[in-house]
Amino acid sequence: MSRPAYHSGPLQLPAGRRVKENGECGRAPWQWLQDAVAVMPHKETRSRQRRLRHFPSLCTPSVAVSVYVPTLFAASLPAMKFTSAWMSLCLAHMAAACLLPGESAHKGPEPFLIRRQGLDNGIAIGTGDRFDGGNKFPRGLGTQPAGTDLQSLLSVAEIYSGFEGLKREYGFTTFEAPDKTYENRTIIGGAIGGSGGNCSSAYHVYLNGAIHARERGSPDNILYFISDLLYANKHHTGLTYGGRQYSNCDVKRALKTGIVFTPLSNPDGVAWDQSTNSCWRKNRNPASATPGNPASIGIDLNRNFDFLFDFLKKFHPDVGPNVASEDPAAQTFHGTAAFSEPETRAIKHVMDKYAIRWYLDLHSYTGALLHSWGSDHNQMRKPYMNFMNSSYDSVRGLMPDDPASGAVYEEYLPSDDWRDSVYAAMRTVNSMEAATGRHYESMQASLLYPTSGASDDYATSRHFADPSANKVYGYCLEFGFGNEQASCPFYPTPGQYHSNMLEVSAGLMEWVLAASDIGVGEARC
Repeated sequence: MSRPAYHSGPLQLPAGRRVKENGECGRAPWQWLQDAVAVMPHKETRSRQRRLRHFPSLCTPSVAVSVYVPTLFAASLPAMKFTSAWMSLCLAHMAAACLLPGESAHKGPEPFLIRRQGLDNGIAIGTGDRFDGGNKFPRGLGTQPAGTDLQSLLSVAEIYSGFEGLKREYGFTTFEAPDKTYENRTIIGGAIGGSGGNCSSAYHVYLNGAIHARERGSPDNILYFISDLLYANKHHTGLTYGGRQYSNCDVKRALKTGIVFTPLSNPDGVAWDQSTNSCWRKNRNPASATPGNPASIGIDLNRNFDFLFDFLKKFHPDVGPNVASEDPAAQTFHGTAAFSEPETRAIKHVMDKYAIRWYLDLHSYTGALLHSWGSDHNQMRKPYMNFMNSSYDSVRGLMPDDPASGAVYEEYLPSDDWRDSVYAAMRTVNSMEAATGRHYESMQASLLYPTSGASDDYATSRHFADPSANKVYGYCLEFGFGNEQASCPFYPTPGQYHSNMLEVSAGLMEWVLAASDIGVGEARC
């Protein structure tokens, strides 16, 4: 593949980054850079044409939507603006991520789900307990022969027992969230590796899964990836994910960053979804529910974090109603207050407890890695134009801006942070594509659709709101491309389940290595 004309010459490291020598950890210096142009405008156009075919009812398949991607390591990054509101809207819908057509504003029973009743439910959910209450431990695809069949999706019980099995086999640090869920379940987490950086805390990378219940495979991907790292480290082997390989030295370098993980942050919702096959997204808290309306149970946990939570006030009137919802029956109901839910408080607890520098929330399905911000386009020249500045209330989220009405806003992100975020994202999607050949995109989250109260933006916002807090690079990984034959498109086929796992595992590995290269030790302790 030839390089685009505007990207001539070798790719450069971000300023101040040290190039590792060939002999250091047995890895050629920055080999990934040779292929890092995977996400460039000419390829994005082809990819978006393919994505249009995934969502034929939303955008015309014959239209090629091209998005400008700035040269990664230039001294400055120009703001990415679409030339028309239609292009922004089309892009948002054709890659609808965690929402199905109509869910952002629809109230009551979802017509999409009614239309799909009677179809299959994708890969089977595990019955019994393959990990025997923790007496056996999981092994991921990276340490097993190509073509290994994991048989079925992990049930909620198996996620807990698999976690226990890993703890017994490898003896890592574990923890429980301070609060039980509504259905009295415990949110569990672990911390592996460590000793990298210069903080008193050894753990700087945080992986979270299953915040949206129906996005099947999310906890499996995290649990099996962690098992791969631990097995490879113990047995002095590397990892192979389809067409992507990593050495044992890469494994040790990844572990040195210190990885915290919560594979199942919405256990009530996942248990309900698995028992009903109802495409359930939210948790199961009925506090705001309307009697007789089961759809009004639960809160969208990824709208419940303290980032622009008062969305109707903070966003432009044309955007706000689609950012989140105050209707308990809506899929995006944000709850009664930021952190009203034990599940979101559990994630905040991890960020408060550990010196996290990198955070990734695992979702499906869009085939994209999203980096902050998710509120509006990024800009780096006006620090005063930011989510904390109330003078910009009611103008955020409109893309493109409307200067004639005074609606002009872009979210501030320092140039170094922006550059590093894109740099790690590009590495990650390049590795995911190498695993199976399926194309993943790196993009700013707001280009999908504006959001409030999302965990990745909250993670990124923490050190802006409180300078004493750690700087965090927040991401949302939308794995897979959906199952159009299932009762719920978030339910993968067996083949999709395994392809997703190869891609996610390769992506998580590269993302952690990128975190190591960019830095984890600068986090404030």
